[in-house]
Amino acid sequence: MNRLLCLSAALALAVSTSAFANAHKEAPAMGASGAMTKQQSKMGTCNKEAEGKKGDERKAFMKTCLSAEKMSQQDKMKKCNTDATGKKGDERKAFMKSCLSA
Repeated sequence: MNRLLCLSAALALAVSTSAFANAHKEAPAMGASGAMTKQQSKMGTCNKEAEGKKGDERKAFMKTCLSAEKMSQQDKMKKCNTDATGKKGDERKAFMKSCLSA
């Protein structure tokens, strides 16, 4: 009976330790409030965009990505409209599509 009790306690300890380790790996790093900070969110976005890049290319990309200020959609629209001056029809439409999706 004593051996069964020790075995079940050891099994429970192993399962709980394993579950804690897996939960800790999967959870993203959080700020003090439990939510991701703006910088952590930006880091995740830049990391996803940097997939496939390696070495110096990745370093350079991450540096510019993390330091870049993201434009609001309205500001992006203004900039793209200004840049599209002189383009007409399908050329303008294609340019605006690529500009706004960048």
